[in-house]
Amino acid sequence: MNIELLEKKLTSFQIIIIGFLSVIIIGALLLMLPLSSALGQWTSPEEALFTSTSAVCVTGLVIRDTSSYWSAFGQLIIMLLIQIGGLGIISVTAFIATVSGKKISLLQRSMLQDSISAHHIGGIVKMTAFIFKVSFFTEAIGAVMMLPSFCSKFGIKGIWMAIFHSVSAFCNAGFDLMGNKSGAFSSLTALSDDVTIILPISLLIVLGGIGFLTWDDMAVHKLNFKRYRMQSKVILTTTFMLITVPTAIFFFYDFSMLPLKQLQP
Repeated sequence: MNIELLEKKLTSFQIIIIGFLSVIIIGALLLMLPLSSALGQWTSPEEALFTSTSAVCVTGLVIRDTSSYWSAFGQLIIMLLIQIGGLGIISVTAFIATVSGKKISLLQRSMLQDSISAHHIGGIVKMTAFIFKVSFFTEAIGAVMMLPSFCSKFGIKGIWMAIFHSVSAFCNAGFDLMGNKSGAFSSLTALSDDVTIILPISLLIVLGGIGFLTWDDMAVHKLNFKRYRMQSKVILTTTFMLITVPTAIFFFYDFSMLPLKQLQP
């Protein structure tokens, strides 16, 4: 059965689901290989499948420490799965097709619309290109911001760590590579006082979390908040409230007995 016939028999949502399942299974098969583990051993199917699913669905749940268990190849596979899951398999497929010069069919445009929850099918290919440009540019800037600190701490490996953490943060994936440095499953606790790492990661999480359509509103309408879509208004307002209010509560509750000068790093 060719791709065109498959597209005619399935709805766009069914194709999106099949696409995600395919990426998860391929990722699991690659993670099972000895090449993917630091010790060069086979990884059990259930562990590989769990890790692949967590990466594609950007949940951040792990049963093997990402840094100490997986090899550089395994970490690369995990990062690619995170990137595909964060951007959407249909968006990635359309981007590759566009770059290779292939024409995007009407059904493919409809799938793109469903995958990014766009309100209109018109201009969907242009919006997809915009999404990828903003995503890669933001991840690159995030990696550059963290690069000096990571390289000063971990040498040449800091380059890979900056890239991985930038992609993971922007896609809200929750994966990290600190297990070999501060203990398995330690996450970023060892870097809690490093503002050059924590601040970029925080900004990347917020930028990745507000969504593609909000980016589009911000790019088109700039600071004219009244012209934003209702969805974007709700997302930005809620995000601001969920960040500022708990921050204030944690600050005044946890540090209420300390003078401000003692909170300086």
